[in-house]
Amino acid sequence: MSKEQPVRTQEHGKEPIKYGDVFPVSGELADKPVAPQDAAMMQAAETTVFGQTQKGGTAAAMQAAATINERAGLVGHQDQTVTGDQGVTVTATELPGARVVTETIAGEVVGQYVEATPVLQQGGGVGDVHHHGVITIGEALEATARTAGNKAVEQSDASAIQAAEVRATGSNVFVPGGLAAQAQSAATLNKSTREEDKVKLSEVLTDATVKLPADKAATREDAEGVFSAERRNNPNLTAHPTGVAAAVAAAANLNEKGI
Repeated sequence: MSKEQPVRTQEHGKEPIKYGDVFPVSGELADKPVAPQDAAMMQAAETTVFGQTQKGGTAAAMQAAATINERAGLVGHQDQTVTGDQGVTVTATELPGARVVTETIAGEVVGQYVEATPVLQQGGGVGDVHHHGVITIGEALEATARTAGNKAVEQSDASAIQAAEVRATGSNVFVPGGLAAQAQSAATLNKSTREEDKVKLSEVLTDATVKLPADKAATREDAEGVFSAERRNNPNLTAHPTGVAAAVAAAANLNEKGI
């Protein structure tokens, strides 16, 4: 990946189209110009996941902005303003009955697509909710174990998991040995533990539906509560793109659509 390129000198007072002009982003990213190589990365990422770029999607919007910037001489064809591990990403979260694809730029979510997928109906089992056509909070937490399982548990994760447990069980009582308790213990332990020895989300959230004493369908209100808890306890006041809040929000969105 090439190094970040300097923005061309503005001509005649013109300013390049920036990310804040195209997407609802904030902070440093909002002030960065959309560059051709940024768009090329997103196009490649979309093609990998979807098989093609999405018509009217994130990559298309980036390409249009980058083309205008290049034609105006405000960026060069080889310029790239978003670099590093959190450059552009397209990740897929598998949920019962659907696949949620989330696109991020520099860690900020800029696009999300929901694709319906076949669900194998299984009846009679305890905790079987698929026949109700809904996705529960517990299932959303299990999805997080798959999409962000290698992430070390931090305080923001523990707070989001606690909020999710409260909403799933309908009780504010801290369940001894429950998901929230495990997550909080992990977050506390990780503060003084070497990176390679830190407890990961997958260790806490795998089989979340079994660990929860009660469960319920995820709603928009649940998603907002979990997002608020995760964001409020993150030093950067953000939520992880594929973390707990993102999974609950995706589940709530699917439930509203009736997928």
